[in-house]
Amino acid sequence: MNVFLAENHPIKGCYLQNPIKMENEIIDLLKQKACTKQAVYRKTQVVFSDLQKLLKAKASSLTKKIASKDKCVKVLYSSKGKFEAQLKFSGDTLLFHMHSNVFDFPSNHAIHKTKYVKEDKLRSFCGVIHIYNFLSDSLKYNRMNDEGYLIARIFINKDSHFFIEGDKQLGFLFKDFVNQKINKKELDKIINSAMIYSLNFDLQTPNINDVNVVSVHQILEMNENQKIRTAKRLGYKFSFEK
Repeated sequence: MNVFLAENHPIKGCYLQNPIKMENEIIDLLKQKACTKQAVYRKTQVVFSDLQKLLKAKASSLTKKIASKDKCVKVLYSSKGKFEAQLKFSGDTLLFHMHSNVFDFPSNHAIHKTKYVKEDKLRSFCGVIHIYNFLSDSLKYNRMNDEGYLIARIFINKDSHFFIEGDKQLGFLFKDFVNQKINKKELDKIINSAMIYSLNFDLQTPNINDVNVVSVHQILEMNENQKIRTAKRLGYKFSFEK
């Protein structure tokens, strides 16, 4: 099958290039972007591993301190692998999840306007750790209809610089991408801030008009799966929400 392209067609221009030059371009792109993404991924992995260790230590420390007040209140740590960790406290669970991919930001994002990124465009590539807030019972009883909330996203680049997109203290305390570097001290602050944030948002009863119709199926299976949806109501939206 013959394909005819106009002389000025970008694909035809590509075909006319010297194969050696094209291969060199591929190698350059791999050296720059692919190698940078691998470096960012490894950096994020190390950070998440440190985070898991801190969460485990935090659970043990807080449980001992609260035991003198109420032995029924415990802080529990669990993990299902190198990409996930959970911290359960009171009626809340924080779920930390590391994304396996590396991301850049839209060209109009604020970080592209900083001198720090303008000096090295590869500094904008970031690994991401998500922090979700769930009701502990939602996970304990496998209530599939219940909702959790993404309360923060931690972005980490190849130089260990980071910032957080989140609400209130989670956002304004950790927004200096140019100067702020991730370390165990900062991770501990992030954990504490996320816990305080979650504890300050109590479960609220839903509007009666949202739950005034219940099917027979839901009632029959309520004891087993708690089919009526339960979730906290957070009074804000992230920048990516409409």
